[in-house]
Order: sequence, then C-alpha cells, then structure tokens
Amino acid sequence: MNGLNRLIEHIKYLRKSNIKYLVESRVREFKENRNKPITEIFKELCFCILTANFSAEKSIEIQRIIDDGFINLPENELEEKLRFLGHRYPTLRARYIVEARKSIHQLNNILKSSLSEKDLREWLIRNIKGLGYKEASHFLRNIGFMNLAIIDFHIINLLLKYGLIDKPKTLTRRRYMEIERILGEVAEKTGLRLGELDLYLWYIETGKILK
Repeated sequence: MNGLNRLIEHIKYLRKSNIKYLVESRVREFKENRNKPITEIFKELCFCILTANFSAEKSIEIQRIIDDGFINLPENELEEKLRFLGHRYPTLRARYIVEARKSIHQLNNILKSSLSEKDLREWLIRNIKGLGYKEASHFLRNIGFMNLAIIDFHIINLLLKYGLIDKPKTLTRRRYMEIERILGEVAEKTGLRLGELDLYLWYIETGKILK
C-alpha cells in the first residue's frame, strides 16, 4: 500500500472513532464564529497572527488572557503583555495587531462579500501584515471557511512521513499551492473538506485537536 492510500485508510479509521465527534464539534464552533460580532472575529485574526512561527497551544492561552486587549490596548502595553506571557516575537506581533485594527471595518465588509475563499485569502495576505498563506487560511477556517489548506510544519512532517512530498526548503506561494493540491486529493478521497481534514491530520501528528 502506498503512502497516499495508507494515510487515507488512517483517516477513514479515525472517522469511525470518537475523534469524528470532536472534529464535528470543532467545525460547528468555526461556523458559529462567522456570525459573531466583528470584534470577536478580529480576536481570532489576532490569534492567527500570533501563531506564525509560534506554538498554537500557547497562542490559544494568550488569546484567552488578552481577549479585549487585542482591540483596545496601546501598542506598548500589548507588547509588554505578549512578552510577559512568553510570546517569541512580542514587539513585531504587537505592531502587526495594532496595524490590523485600522482594517477592521474593511475586514468586516470583505468577509460579507461574494469573494471566493481563495480570493479572501489573497486579500488578507495583501492587506494584513503578519499573515502569510498558512495564517490567512487558518483564520478563514476558524471562522467557517472550510476549503483552504493550513500548511504548517506539523502537516509538512506528516506528509513527509507518508512520502507524499519532498521537504520544501522554503514554503513559497507556488509550493504552498502544490501541497494544497495534494491535500485536496486526500480530502476528496476521504469525503472531507480541507478545513476538516486539517483537524484529522493534526490529530494524527500531535494527538490533539485544537483550532
């Protein structure tokens, strides 16, 4: 059995286990997030800015503690808070978050527009400093847009183990799209959307289902 088929069988096995219910619960949360006020959606954007080259679990904890501070803390206080809470890049992330506040109303409008998910992602990357393809895809998935791949080092390591990709030296736009197409094939063969597939892959690689 080749690597692709082994991975597909592993996912199908998990879909018959209790993990399926955890994934479904998380997906419902993501869909509910899209109907929340833009201030709550913005906090999710800030979470995704924090996750760049940093632990998702620690970012979840920081998001929980700072909460409304993402909206109203002055940049220097936000930086101090991020540093105190152990973020790896407090100065840069505080700057990105404060800069992103200027786009909050535009963000609200663009998320309600008829743009495709891929076009929404491109808009985010162009207009919100601190978001690359992974972070923009992560944000959109966490507010209910389920058809984009979130390609971080956990996913890359998993695909390497199954022999589905060669290790990328850097994750360029072109390489991201190539890996997204591979994940799209896995999603299609398992009857999942990319945003759901990510949760199963994360579980296989880490034993956890986060967000």
